[in-house]
Amino acid sequence: MDGCQVKVNLMLRRLPRLRDARVTPEQAFGGTFHINETWTQLDDAYGAASSGRLPAPLPCEIYCHSLTDPSILSPGLRESGAATLTVFGLHVPHRLQAADAQATAHLTAAVLDSLNSVLAEPIQDVIMNDAHGRPCIEAKTTVDLETSLGLTGGNIFHGALGWPFADDDDPLDTPARQWGVATTHDRILLCGSGARRGGAVSGIGGHNAAMAVLAGR
Repeated sequence: MDGCQVKVNLMLRRLPRLRDARVTPEQAFGGTFHINETWTQLDDAYGAASSGRLPAPLPCEIYCHSLTDPSILSPGLRESGAATLTVFGLHVPHRLQAADAQATAHLTAAVLDSLNSVLAEPIQDVIMNDAHGRPCIEAKTTVDLETSLGLTGGNIFHGALGWPFADDDDPLDTPARQWGVATTHDRILLCGSGARRGGAVSGIGGHNAAMAVLAGR
């Protein structure tokens, strides 16, 4: 099961203004910010991706980690009003990505275009430049993850996600199977993103693996 996302990290001089002036940037970016993710937009994006085309607009989810934990920035950056944004572009199958700068730039532009659709100013206007005058933008594709980390198809979930509950006919004869962390090796438990119960980015897989170990003592 291949991955289907592109991740773009941005370093900003300040948070951008929104088209909806009733909502402050701090309110909007304080949690998970969903962009172009209505039911019909997601359905259209899935159809485009299934047909081998990059969705337009690209559904995106945004996180501002510097609002959640300002300590990730230096005191000087915090005082200046700087902020970080992490943007995940969705419905971008691994087969639509390639290991070259031009392909990555194309995906990055699609992510920024989607983000700009809800902003009162282009995000490019508030992106910081590094010491060499280059925009502080980092894009990571599924190809990058497969190459650098060995993740098959760049899948950040390590495989297809399933419902967390056990089916009626699932074997539950061991603590590992009961907690959804069993592998084909009795002494190896799955505690990462691909765990059956509590996988994805929940972090519960580690807890469940520990509980299975304790139950088996």
